[in-house]
Amino acid sequence: MIVEIEQLYQITIPAEILKKLNLKEGDLLEVTEENGCLVLRPVVIYPKTEMIRIGKLVKEAENECKSDNSKIYDDVNKMLLDMGIDIDNI
Repeated sequence: MIVEIEQLYQITIPAEILKKLNLKEGDLLEVTEENGCLVLRPVVIYPKTEMIRIGKLVKEAENECKSDNSKIYDDVNKMLLDMGIDIDNI
């Protein structure tokens, strides 16, 4: 697919690619140059307070695994939901 650099050096990412990568308005992309190519990578940035909260939850989960009350998950999303983290609404 070919896109044109517009005013203020903006480009439009084709809808087909956005849908395939599940990208939406407001999502963040890292822009780098690699071997003469322009590379866009989706990124998620978490506030420091959220990372601290997640770190505490992981530490609690580690402690629970050492006890008899440990849970085994076969789905990461279910595990995160149990930790109070809804990936779909971040």
